[in-house]
Amino acid sequence: MMIHKCVNIGIIGCASVADRFLIPAIKGLPDQYSLIGVASRNKEKAQQFALKFDTQTYFSYESLLESKQLNAVYIPLPNSMHREWIEKALAHNLHVLVEKSLACTYEEVLYLNTLARRKNLALIENFQFRFHNQLNTIKKILCDGLIGELRCLRSSFGFPPFPDADNIRYQKELGGGSLLDAGAYPIKIVQDFLGNDLVVGAANLAFDPEKKVDIWGGAYIKQKTGVAFAEIAFGFDNFYQCNLDLWGSKGKIYTNRIFTAPPGYAPEIILETSLGKETIKLEPDHHFENMLKHFYEIAGDGNKMETEYAQNISQGRLIEELRIKANEK
Repeated sequence: MMIHKCVNIGIIGCASVADRFLIPAIKGLPDQYSLIGVASRNKEKAQQFALKFDTQTYFSYESLLESKQLNAVYIPLPNSMHREWIEKALAHNLHVLVEKSLACTYEEVLYLNTLARRKNLALIENFQFRFHNQLNTIKKILCDGLIGELRCLRSSFGFPPFPDADNIRYQKELGGGSLLDAGAYPIKIVQDFLGNDLVVGAANLAFDPEKKVDIWGGAYIKQKTGVAFAEIAFGFDNFYQCNLDLWGSKGKIYTNRIFTAPPGYAPEIILETSLGKETIKLEPDHHFENMLKHFYEIAGDGNKMETEYAQNISQGRLIEELRIKANEK
């Protein structure tokens, strides 16, 4: 399905990220998107969303998928539900934007991307930080050679325990755990700088025996054919960290809030070389809208979908490798 005009999009699930960021961003792009409706099994919540965003209410996910107007869906459901509803959306010939992590296992990721490729449909995992000027500026500094040859990437994303004990991230049956949530971010950004030809050399996951999910962890990831490597850390039981550090042969780049810069936030990048330290102040950016523009572009160009499939599969493979490596005795 190729799209050249306005994308009619629906939302499967009334998650907080949809309420706070994605739906407002959709409404902010009227030339690219039209919000067809919001589906929820919770009737009250669905009606609240529909009233707030002036859209139609659907009281089942399937009824939304069956809408003849629909071109695409955004899925912010718990991880364990992603495979089922991605597969059903693709079966209805709909492009899919899904919250991370795309699926709970590498096998599921591979299957879903194979299905999307066969049907020539976009399948994008929503890492909106990819589309912030913060990341683009860092890439330009690196490409301009200001820190020389990249040797090591370090990234941490972790935060204190959630106040609600029944949070979905603590529930094994819903695909909870820090690896599929916080850990997915630094794993993703490693590939932005070191490519997809990577292997997990060492890993650690700490499990909560009561919750039966991993609470924090980390990994050493290296290039298969190159010499650059990455050190990542993540968790739900940590002092807050959300950073990126690139160490090169001639300098260093550091920034904070790399994964969580909200609309209106003005990031700062610290560049250190033999000439001294420079703080680069950036203008605020709207990476949720930027991400939706990218989704619109990908959904209209089958050739560009291949890059997304490859990224999705690489991400799923590294998550699986990290989990296996961490469980080795």
